[in-house]
Amino acid sequence: MDAAAAALGWLGRQGTRALAAMVFISIALPPLGTLLKPFVAEAVFALLLLAFLLVEPAALRSHVRRPALVIAISIWTMAALPALMCGGYWLLGLNLMSPDLYLALILQAAASPLMSSPAIAALLGLDAALVLATMIVCTALVSLTAPVFMRTFAGETLTLSPLALGFKLFLMLAGAALLATAIRKLAGRERIAQWKDQIDGVNVIVLFVFVAALMGDIGAQLFANPLLVAGLILLTFVLTALPLALTVLVFAGAGWSRAFALGLMASQRNMGLMLAAAGTGVPELTWLYFALAQFPIYLLPQILRPLVSRFRSSLHSAAPS
Repeated sequence: MDAAAAALGWLGRQGTRALAAMVFISIALPPLGTLLKPFVAEAVFALLLLAFLLVEPAALRSHVRRPALVIAISIWTMAALPALMCGGYWLLGLNLMSPDLYLALILQAAASPLMSSPAIAALLGLDAALVLATMIVCTALVSLTAPVFMRTFAGETLTLSPLALGFKLFLMLAGAALLATAIRKLAGRERIAQWKDQIDGVNVIVLFVFVAALMGDIGAQLFANPLLVAGLILLTFVLTALPLALTVLVFAGAGWSRAFALGLMASQRNMGLMLAAAGTGVPELTWLYFALAQFPIYLLPQILRPLVSRFRSSLHSAAPS
């Protein structure tokens, strides 16, 4: 038991290094993806539970009591930013040049932030409470905003079920919040704080379920179509870095550290949720882009870690003594 706790604690302290390693382990061991695929839904719920568990209720309530920033970033993430991205793709004529890739990019832009965003923010030492509060609002909005963007920019190619999607998301969020509250009451605040490294370790393991399930076939695709895969990987990094940078600039007034946390959240979209809602009629190129989009999600936090530390230092030095 002690050895398992120590191992989890060590894994939790690896943070973004562990996230980056998971990408390459998943590609190297494709059978793992087949094995873990049936547990993706459970992993989503577990990530939400851990996010609620790690965030101090007082910190979450402070954002609820002063909701201006949460409302602003939610409007930006779910309305302004998708409109900019989708409009740009349409103006560039991607819908005519590559309809399947265009569909993938519209799905990505219209999606809500990843449910693992608070977990990634926590691993980076950023404001996970702010990210969680915003992620909840954005997730509640996606059943209203996504069909609008899909109908406007993708026509009748896909149909979404807003009511079914919204109901499922509500059940997941409410269930995770209630269960986390019960665990907090039973375990106590001090014990949860004491076991933070171990909880982070569990976060890393659960995140690995996503990566392995989604990236198991990438190795075969890389050998079959190396130029296509390389080009799409480059595109995924560009289309992750661009909304991240825009969000940081727009919300720099909230402090660089907070702006960076919000930028990471806004740039990491839950395409899996959109593809699940879209059904089985998604083209192969759309699926391939979706899988390759995991590279920036799990590698950028490690690549940008020094910059995050610098932003956090700036925030602390700017704080009144």
